[in-house]
Amino acid sequence: MIPIVQVSIDLPTIAAAFHVADLAVRAGVDWIEAGTPLILGEGLHAVRALHQRYPDHPIVADLKTMDAGYLETEMMARAGASFTVVMSRAHRGTVAGAVAAAKDYGIKVMADVMLEDDKPAAARRMEALGVDFIICHTGFDERAVEVGKSPMDDIEAVVKAVGIPVQAVGGLTIEQAKQMPRLGAPLVVIGAPLVISVASFTPAQADDELARVLREVVAAVKQG
Repeated sequence: MIPIVQVSIDLPTIAAAFHVADLAVRAGVDWIEAGTPLILGEGLHAVRALHQRYPDHPIVADLKTMDAGYLETEMMARAGASFTVVMSRAHRGTVAGAVAAAKDYGIKVMADVMLEDDKPAAARRMEALGVDFIICHTGFDERAVEVGKSPMDDIEAVVKAVGIPVQAVGGLTIEQAKQMPRLGAPLVVIGAPLVISVASFTPAQADDELARVLREVVAAVKQG
């Protein structure tokens, strides 16, 4: 699979999301994520707005579904999402429901293994339930409390555990992002702290610098 760069838009309003997404698209980012804060702030309207503004860019709805898997996936698909996210810690019925809805509506499901004690085992379980992608994720609060923790801790073991594509998420540096395709995780997500400020959930830098960082990440990942 060719390397894919996804930008996580963890901002609370559509206007702020457009501002960063415009910079990201011009920098060459492939996929746009409606981050959880954006979905909480603006709901399905944010997914629909991103899809309408960037029709050639797949939209990832980071809903972090824990229940009502079919319904929530159906809602995101109808709003224009190409991918939706279910948590591996959800009940197997929730994951199965998300997978069923995705098949019915022609989209894909990503399973997030954040906070699993055994991420490779969780990834295998999700693959068996039919998800399309695994997200090897070290969470925002997790990284703040357990300083130094990173997707780098788990990525190789997760990649070896499954036969479906793996995505790395969680505070990656530019150098770490560059390594991901070589480690077998060609789906690379950039968000906080490179794009989004971890202190204020606003753009991390002024536009010129943010655009430069985005271009650098895209080039690093795609050139390997």
